[in-house]
Amino acid sequence: MRIRRVLFAALALAVLGLFGLAVGRGQAQVPKLVVYTYDSFVAWGPARFIEEEFERTHDYGVDVVFVATADSRAMLARLIEELAAGGPTADVFIGVEAADLAKVWEHELFIPLTPEEVPNLAVVPEELLVDPTRSAIPYEHGYITFVYDSERLPTEEVPRTFEELLSSKYRKMLILEDPRTSSPGLSFLLWTIHRFGEPGYLDYWRELLPNVLTITVGWSEAYDLFLAGEAPIVLSFSTDTAYSVIEHGSLRYRIMLLDNQGYRNIYLMGVVRRTAQEELAKELVNFVLSPAVQERIPTTEWMFPANPEALLPVLWYQHAVVPPQPVMISPEEVGENLERWLREWARVVVGR
Repeated sequence: MRIRRVLFAALALAVLGLFGLAVGRGQAQVPKLVVYTYDSFVAWGPARFIEEEFERTHDYGVDVVFVATADSRAMLARLIEELAAGGPTADVFIGVEAADLAKVWEHELFIPLTPEEVPNLAVVPEELLVDPTRSAIPYEHGYITFVYDSERLPTEEVPRTFEELLSSKYRKMLILEDPRTSSPGLSFLLWTIHRFGEPGYLDYWRELLPNVLTITVGWSEAYDLFLAGEAPIVLSFSTDTAYSVIEHGSLRYRIMLLDNQGYRNIYLMGVVRRTAQEELAKELVNFVLSPAVQERIPTTEWMFPANPEALLPVLWYQHAVVPPQPVMISPEEVGENLERWLREWARVVVGR
């Protein structure tokens, strides 16, 4: 009897061992897909939905891992460093700004993609395809504009042109962001360069400074000051009224277009050149462009989706503003001149 028990125990252990080995092998065979992105894409963007749905639709298993320890520029710098060092890195990158495309090209970060490989790419409007190599694919876009507090600044007193914004009646009424550390801040600098050329943009900034209350490090700091009532005008996004209406049922914060313009920002993604999961990475890029994900862009990212077939909330259509004359400097020109433009701006605005 005792011998039987020993034999049974040994057999049970052997079976459990084989089962554990099989499970271990099964787990090892599940591919991991590492996605670098920016912190807000994970914090309140569509990252969780993408992860759960992409994993759910793969019968053989895939483990999607989002890595987002900083903003998009810092994550892009990390990717560049890791590729240069030859170590492990991401399979997909989500969050390249059009202004940073020169870095993508210089370091050959992504592989070119076609509509055959990424079918949803076929419906993306040509005007958003700013990368001629088709290695960086747009997934969302938006417009930088000014936003004003209609309870502190009556609509009839809102400036409508760049020139009107210089009026002394707006002294200390503007909150701006630093173009060296802020995406909206950089967009406004580029907007003034587009509008006034060189060196006219520097003259415009000199005249504008008396009307600037402060220049913050980032958008969050600027908008917090705006909401606190420190000034009635802030540099922000053309979707802010839509956000205010959808989230809070309020029309208080409204869009202010200068010369009927807004500076277009395009945000892109790509399959990292050295990925070992190229096919899965392409599938993920295609999934991000699908209506299922794109329809979540407006109310998580508060941007316009790149896929025009995405169905959006009625309140979004009513209150998200598309400027009649969107403007944008080409990524090629930005790449050639950005460092110089930032140095020139700093000399005029901060004196160094």
